[in-house]
Amino acid sequence: MSDTQTSSGANALQSLSVPFQSKVTASTRLSADDIAALGKTREGRWQPGLTDQPLHSEIFASASDGSGAGLALALARDAIRVAGENSDPLTDAHDRRQVLWVQDTRSIQRSGRPYTHGLPAELRDRLIHVEAKAPEDALFALEEGLRCRDLVCVIGEIIGNPRALDFTASRRLSLTAEKHEVPLWLIRLDAAPELSSARMRWQASCAPSLRPLWNLNAPGTPAWKAELFRARSHAPGEWILSNDDGRLHTRKRYKAPVAANTQGLGDLVRPTVGRSLAAYARA
Repeated sequence: MSDTQTSSGANALQSLSVPFQSKVTASTRLSADDIAALGKTREGRWQPGLTDQPLHSEIFASASDGSGAGLALALARDAIRVAGENSDPLTDAHDRRQVLWVQDTRSIQRSGRPYTHGLPAELRDRLIHVEAKAPEDALFALEEGLRCRDLVCVIGEIIGNPRALDFTASRRLSLTAEKHEVPLWLIRLDAAPELSSARMRWQASCAPSLRPLWNLNAPGTPAWKAELFRARSHAPGEWILSNDDGRLHTRKRYKAPVAANTQGLGDLVRPTVGRSLAAYARA
């Protein structure tokens, strides 16, 4: 083949490729408004009352203060309330499905059983409690509960980092919850965050309650310091959550009562946007 033929063949290939490349570039180019909207969607802040809550969440907490169980119950009540408000008005809006609460033996020894009279009034006669001897039995009970659509939600408590709760077991729980549309809040007591398929992961601890106006010496409504360090569709962040009037509320700033000759504690909330789980673990 001569140099003239080679040059003409290269020019022909170039003439065919240029229009194709320009067409692809033009079709995939995004405007500034599209990029801003996409970023806003991916970095949407979590708040109570959202309708797109994930069906598998994990809550890491200490076994000594009950903050994990309290936050899980508050999140479950918020999801139940939202589902009832968005249900078909022609169907029975008064959902009386049961709540399954599964604990392994070690978590019961460390944190105790759910106290029926301490539960919200609408859930006191709807609780099914299961005590599992080992983490393997607890995972089996959780998965079987997620297969039952006669349950409004499932709450589980497992202490530490048992070998049975690996990524495969977590993935099974996620797929089962999404297939049967039964939400799960798994409380990880005294556990370290590890690889998991949970769609939303929280770190919970107790927070000071606001003093009630009618009696400054009375205990306030429950409050939690909740850090969302992993979520598929929400940006990480930290909030002070309180359960007032049966509804979950956020307080971005907490101001402690200022006594004489003292100063307030200031802002207890710090932003965590942009921090990875590895960076959080090193902090």
